[in-house]
Amino acid sequence: MSLAAYCVICCRRIGTSTSPPKSGTHWRDIRNIIKFTGSLILGGSLFLTYEVLALKKAVTLDTQVVEREKMKSYIYVHTVSLDKGENHDPFSTVDIEDHECAVWLLLRKSKSDDKTTRLEAVREMSETHHWHDYQYRIIAQACDPKTLIGLARSEESDLRFFLLPPPLPSLKEDSSTEEELRQLLASLPQTELDECIQYFTSLALSESSQSLAAQKISTHCDKIEANGGLQLLQRLYRLHKDCPKVQRNIMRVIGNMALNEHLHSSIVRSGWVSIMAEAMKSPHIMESSHAARILANLDRETVQEKYQDGVYVLHPQYRTSQPIKADVLFIHGLMGAAFKTWRQQDSEQAVIEKPMEDEDRYTTCWPKTWLAKDCPALRIISVEYDTSLSDWRARCPMERKSIAFRSNELLRKLRAAGVGDRPVVWISHSMGGLLVKKMLLEASTKPEMSTVINNTRGIIFYSVPHHGSRLAEYSVNIRYLLFPSLEVKELSKDSPALKTLQDDFLEFAKDKNFQVLNFVETLPTYIGSMIKLHVVPVESADLGIGDLIPVDVNHLNICKPKKKDAFLYQRTLQFIREALAKDLEN
Repeated sequence: MSLAAYCVICCRRIGTSTSPPKSGTHWRDIRNIIKFTGSLILGGSLFLTYEVLALKKAVTLDTQVVEREKMKSYIYVHTVSLDKGENHDPFSTVDIEDHECAVWLLLRKSKSDDKTTRLEAVREMSETHHWHDYQYRIIAQACDPKTLIGLARSEESDLRFFLLPPPLPSLKEDSSTEEELRQLLASLPQTELDECIQYFTSLALSESSQSLAAQKISTHCDKIEANGGLQLLQRLYRLHKDCPKVQRNIMRVIGNMALNEHLHSSIVRSGWVSIMAEAMKSPHIMESSHAARILANLDRETVQEKYQDGVYVLHPQYRTSQPIKADVLFIHGLMGAAFKTWRQQDSEQAVIEKPMEDEDRYTTCWPKTWLAKDCPALRIISVEYDTSLSDWRARCPMERKSIAFRSNELLRKLRAAGVGDRPVVWISHSMGGLLVKKMLLEASTKPEMSTVINNTRGIIFYSVPHHGSRLAEYSVNIRYLLFPSLEVKELSKDSPALKTLQDDFLEFAKDKNFQVLNFVETLPTYIGSMIKLHVVPVESADLGIGDLIPVDVNHLNICKPKKKDAFLYQRTLQFIREALAKDLEN
């Protein structure tokens, strides 16, 4: 700036001079300009050099700090020999900060050869809530499938332990998700398949996810996995995030596939464990129970039982240190379900009001909400099977869904779930009570099922038509209108099978000295908008042994207490505690 000003002044002097300058004076001015210019350039260069060096020093990175930060995002392992005889440490020996040691030590413990050590490591991980995001990600990237499944089945686990599922493959050109699902279903072999499943599969594929849910043969599960079914189902699961029914059917498929241990690694790699870990924390009991079934079937560390299609554990759904001393089984009746049958009695007040106490809130499944809290040492299982009042709807033409057929099927599933290994109390509603009677009679004839009989402590019957139901009488009288189903026909008073079942069970139960409690409705039930019927009268609900308690409710509400302190629930709870008193004390 100074140089420029000086040059301007000199030029003005030369330009405005009135007399020609002398030659000496002219050259002296030029030399002065050169001196100033040179010194200014030299000073400017020195100044710029100084600034550049200072800036370089200021932005120089500490490489040690960078390395430490890299360690927080990446996992370093040594290149090791594949020789199994050599003992190698899978983790790097680079120096790490003290607060990082816990993460790596837990990872090492989770890979221990000792099962107790592995389980302890998973428990400690799940109870840790003070880590930074990157520390949870280290575990997520480095843990093995057993640890991941264990974390998903730990109630306190942070969802940051679970990576997002891998990207889904692109759809084929000119194809849709539904079309690919139909192609997958059509590709499954039809040999060795249940005749009813064959019928519905060939009839229509409009409800593909429900048809696919029935595929339980191991070779078919292999085919689904090999043809990309795990990824395709995951795409459907995401597309139908606003349709819980579709999502539950998809979870049924995954739960059935998880029965096959050789498919576990594929299920884990496809990202389903992360999805189910989130579903387990859902406030919706049906969603969390489907997820619990999948994860229990995947967890071979702490679960020996296998939960087949329609068998749901309501408690405990997570890993627990609480010893389980007995089982309570819930079997619904005609047109019932594993969850909705056992909800709290519907009332406008219960739905609208929102009390502060959790136990006073409306529950969609009182065995899970109330009974699990009152008796935490119980394993509570609810069973689901399809039933119908009428055959007007699409049904399998092979009429094999009799009480005898269903009881044999349910007994096999329950035994696979470990029922009989502990003391048992059976709780049934309506036709479900007939199934319980038939199952116990069947088990008594099979040596491999003897533990089911020996460990049965008691049975509760909610309005079970031991001697037939008026619903069957009504349906038969107007059969051309209702076209009654096989289940309804079997409930008629003149049914030989029903009379034989009652006589055989009564003799059997007296010999075994089972504790029995019977409830019966006293109010009629509306079936549709026009039919009003007393479904199970008092005389039909009388088994012949055990107390018979009439309750002023209809057939649907006989198993739905109005609230936790209602007589229905409190008397049920009392019976369970008395029947299992010795077992729960030990």
